[in-house]
Amino acid sequence: MPSKMQLARDAIHIEQNMIGEHVGSQDQVLAAFGGFSRIGFSGEHQIEIRPVTIKPQRLELLQNHLMLFFTGFSRAASEIAEEQIRQTPQKRQELTRMSRMVDEAIDILNRDDDLLEFGELLHESWQLKRSLSNKVSTPYIDYVYETATHAGATGGKLLGAGGAGFILFFVKPELQPKVKASLRGLLHVPFQFESSGSHIIFNEPVS
Repeated sequence: MPSKMQLARDAIHIEQNMIGEHVGSQDQVLAAFGGFSRIGFSGEHQIEIRPVTIKPQRLELLQNHLMLFFTGFSRAASEIAEEQIRQTPQKRQELTRMSRMVDEAIDILNRDDDLLEFGELLHESWQLKRSLSNKVSTPYIDYVYETATHAGATGGKLLGAGGAGFILFFVKPELQPKVKASLRGLLHVPFQFESSGSHIIFNEPVS
């Protein structure tokens, strides 16, 4: 049976080498391992997984502050990621700031005070991500984001490379009905955090 790391590496190999997609590696690793982890990449093939321990009550509180919506459109993530790669030499300051946000987010989740700061950090990260390429967002996505924030969302971001797909918002529980009503044209997708990652459901060894 392959390990979770092997599953992640196989997924990365298929997408990047066999299909030739311009995509990152963090999604494949997270899907394989599940849970909350800080992932470090060094060299061409080095992947380091450091689990982030969060109190169950704090994790539940975070879950209760998140809302996921489908924008109604899909996109070619590879094209958007390819453009971001081209822009990387000119965006080092933005990328450095986004990298530092990882430690800030972990610190917020490990404290016991108000989670609002996490939503504000999410908003800042989305503004930085939008600046990486003009393909990350669209006028429609900007409209959806502004509609949600005007209704009470603290922050949010598109999942994946950008352009379309699913959008995640940080919203106080008491304001969620108002946000959902303001985005009534979009599909609200309830979800739960997953901690165990990918599972092999069929394995037929080569004889």
